[in-house]
Amino acid sequence: MSLSFHDQFERPPTGDFYLEVYRRGQLIEVVDEKNLIVANSKLIHARLLGGDVANRSVTQIAFGANPVAPSTGNTTITDPYTKAIDLVSYPATNQARFAFSLGTAEANGKAIAEFGLLTAGGMLYARKNRSNPLHKESDITFAGTWTINF
Repeated sequence: MSLSFHDQFERPPTGDFYLEVYRRGQLIEVVDEKNLIVANSKLIHARLLGGDVANRSVTQIAFGANPVAPSTGNTTITDPYTKAIDLVSYPATNQARFAFSLGTAEANGKAIAEFGLLTAGGMLYARKNRSNPLHKESDITFAGTWTINF
């Protein structure tokens, strides 16, 4: 069943978070879940549409320490390790996909309980949490994608 024209524009953006966790090169966990698009996204979209594009694009991923479930009012990631997105692609006309990774030399010693997509200006766009933090060590790597659907 397809959405009506009105419903297509009334539906808020949604996110699909996909993560593979490896230990010593062996896949140990897969996470494939929906995520929350936070209230900041409305401001980001409005500014982009109006031509205020400086620092508005999503360019970073943050790995943080807060296991509390996301809410639309979230504006920050707790104690973040932040790095550039690996690749942006557009798998469909209504999607933007952000590929990310975390290597063996990154964020070691951090108990990762949340993930966030950030703009170049540091505004939180989307947030995903883990109720059980993953303790990042040098033998653990991540690879994932975060797809935003409009």
